[in-house]
Amino acid sequence: MNFIYDLHRTMMSQNLILVYQGDFTQESTKSILSMAERNLDSSGEDSSIKRKVFNVMVEALQNIVKHSDELIDGEMRSHAAIFLIGKETNRYSIMSGNPVRKSNIPNLHKKLDQINALDKDGLKELYKEIIKNTTISDKGGAGLGFVDMARKSGGKLEFEFPEMSPDYCFFCLKVNVPRETDN
Repeated sequence: MNFIYDLHRTMMSQNLILVYQGDFTQESTKSILSMAERNLDSSGEDSSIKRKVFNVMVEALQNIVKHSDELIDGEMRSHAAIFLIGKETNRYSIMSGNPVRKSNIPNLHKKLDQINALDKDGLKELYKEIIKNTTISDKGGAGLGFVDMARKSGGKLEFEFPEMSPDYCFFCLKVNVPRETDN
């Protein structure tokens, strides 16, 4: 049972204030958002920072619900993923991880690289372009989520794809939201 203490120490050392691991549904997403909102409200955080953090959380959670690939391991099927929020002196970190088929990674990597190459004005233009020219995909997205996360955070999206199996990688995403307001 030492793993409980080890997990606690890891969470403390990584400044994690919320962690959820499991299957993600619309209902679990609502519960996570509600817990996080209470935590942000009780922290006395500036309202503009809370809005940015909440917006990034919503986009990250929707990304998991809509775009996580079903992991098929033998006969077991799972949509298991992880969502974390960290709070440091100067920023919040919203992190997520979910299984993705290796065949989907090149397109995802290209999209994220394109977003990370843009400045504030470039992100605004891409956002407008997507709204004007894109139809909603069969999974319910128009590709705005990552752009919106980059715009709200004002920073680059950090990501990795550690290998899980011959067919799947684990898509790790980290978005940092500064705790200072822009003047």
